[in-house]
Amino acid sequence: MENQYLPEGLLLGTARCRELTESLAGLRRAMEEGAIVEGMAVMCDASLDLHVRFPALPDAEGIIPRREAVFARPGETVKDIAILTRVGKAVACRVLSVGEPDEAGQVRVLLSRRLAQEECAARFVSALMPGDVIRGRVTHMEPFGAFVDVGCGLSSLMSVDAISVSRIDHPHDRLYNGQLIWAAVRAVDASGRLFLSMRELLGTWEQNAARFRAGQTVVGIIRSVEEYGIFVELTPNLAGLCELRDCDRRRIEAMKGRTAGVFIKSIIPERMKVKLVLIDGSAGDVPPQPRLDYFIRGDEVTHIDRWVYSPACAAKRVETVFGS
Repeated sequence: MENQYLPEGLLLGTARCRELTESLAGLRRAMEEGAIVEGMAVMCDASLDLHVRFPALPDAEGIIPRREAVFARPGETVKDIAILTRVGKAVACRVLSVGEPDEAGQVRVLLSRRLAQEECAARFVSALMPGDVIRGRVTHMEPFGAFVDVGCGLSSLMSVDAISVSRIDHPHDRLYNGQLIWAAVRAVDASGRLFLSMRELLGTWEQNAARFRAGQTVVGIIRSVEEYGIFVELTPNLAGLCELRDCDRRRIEAMKGRTAGVFIKSIIPERMKVKLVLIDGSAGDVPPQPRLDYFIRGDEVTHIDRWVYSPACAAKRVETVFGS
């Protein structure tokens, strides 16, 4: 399914949005058609009303009253922070009314973000099924997961274990706020909330292991230090194991989250193992945000029913069955 309800910020520069927000006539047309437009939230006043500007129409000031700022499902409470954090960002909204110019030539435009989100929930989100691949924008992160705007500012959770196969301590090890991502719908609860996953889009064990050969020395990221060895991430969906000597433990633990040079000793598909030898024992750089190389993209594949991470020859089977 094509997502016509884009994460906030993506509609702002489109020809359709510019056409409807570059004149008062365009805003009135948007009101009549019930079209969703975007502007920039430039201020939140003491009443928690958002003030919105349209880039091509400086004489118009949009107002989103507090009650119209956020769509809440039954039982949900809108927190002030959900409104305050929109300042300086694009907001999707419906036009409720367009006033006449005052003596200074300023025009007040009444807007509703809530109605845009309500429409997105009813027409787009409610039709999604587990396994659908959609576009999203990371809005904020907590240790347990990343919150992702899936359309018009509607937020969905992607838990930290669903971000990649290679284990990370915090979503910011893999993502950053404002990042556009592809994600698969992991589940939909009874109230219509989405839960997302990205690991299924970042390649199987074989696809990732095919990038490497035994005998190579490559750069990895030290992700964890265990009793039996050091896990080094080669790609978001592939990690290898280095042996760890007790005398090195304290020094290596200090390198967690940093890069290190590793020698690939062997690649064993039957056991889904990559054996490594730590070459560079000094603390490396803190890596930039890892590039996300998608093997499945929503502009090419809109739905997956099943994803098998493990090779066919492996004794252990690792897979995701959507909707099960």
